[in-house]
Amino acid sequence: MNGRSPPLGEEVFATREVVCVGNVIGLIVASFFIAGVVTQYFLGHLADKFGRRPVLIASLVAYGVASMTYALPLSAVWFTLTRVVQGASAGALEVASMSAVAALFAENERGSAVSRILAAQLMGAAIGPMAGIVASVNNLGWVFFITGVISLGAAIVATRTNLGDAAYDATPLAPLRWNRPFLGALVAAAALGLAVGVYETCWSLLMHAHHATTLQIRLSWTMFCLPWVLLSRTGGWIADHLNRRYTALFGLLNGAAFLATYPHIHNNVVMLFVGSAESIGAALSSPSIASLLSQGAQSRELSRRQGLYATSTTASMALSALTSGFLFTVDSALPFTLVAVVSSALALTTLYFWRGVGGRINAPASRVTTKD
Repeated sequence: MNGRSPPLGEEVFATREVVCVGNVIGLIVASFFIAGVVTQYFLGHLADKFGRRPVLIASLVAYGVASMTYALPLSAVWFTLTRVVQGASAGALEVASMSAVAALFAENERGSAVSRILAAQLMGAAIGPMAGIVASVNNLGWVFFITGVISLGAAIVATRTNLGDAAYDATPLAPLRWNRPFLGALVAAAALGLAVGVYETCWSLLMHAHHATTLQIRLSWTMFCLPWVLLSRTGGWIADHLNRRYTALFGLLNGAAFLATYPHIHNNVVMLFVGSAESIGAALSSPSIASLLSQGAQSRELSRRQGLYATSTTASMALSALTSGFLFTVDSALPFTLVAVVSSALALTTLYFWRGVGGRINAPASRVTTKD
């Protein structure tokens, strides 16, 4: 045995520690997504029946309070419970906000409108890691506390925001209508969710395995988000003017290709810039998927559609996050490669679901002016 190799007992302990860390992270991350799976369609149903405003306000308050608890000394069990609350709240936020956009804008304007919502979300994801760089590990709880305060402030703003709700309608909701654009969007959501689940669980583990610094890991999220924010308007324009079916398929396959590539890049600086390149494809294609989701829908089914879309996304995220931590302990490239293959296969099935669907929108611009 040479002087650089640890004793066998230390190797066994280190292996067990990696397995434990991977499984705990997978459980905590998956709890966020599982909560969304359980609640998102139900909350979409409530939003269609009673209006988006109460759902949005309640979710902002719940998310804010849950985030503020991170300033407390919590165990892994409590972190998991907190993530459950955050997962349900975040799912409700997505359902209410995205269906509001679909209600407020005509079909040929939704791509641009959705791109702004996505840009706002990604801007937050870009700023968050940078805030973590400024704060020490011991002070990260206060960063989450501030996030909670902002969420509570947003709840106040939401009380006077037009969300495209008409006056309360006491009549029963009509059955949800299924069409090809909707079905294809659900499959696309599953493909996206699988990839995101791997990143949520394994990205930091992968960069640690490549000896990345904490700064590089946090910066990688920021460098992924910034190109998306900068190109969001372009992606919206593409959704409103070009063939959304081909754009969406390109984005899904582009994401799968990059996912399979990352484990084989061992230069962390290169990883940062490759992540930015992947983001370009996502920015240009995501509004097209969202536009297809709401195509042909009536106002009082938009939230249920969005709820099912979010459920498809988060269910695949939960499955991916729950299994990727274990797969990473077997081989660091395994979760990335396996999910890339499955995601590509799902993406290609959209050719079947979206067959005969008009990829371009030719309706004249007509902004909806529904009042609360």
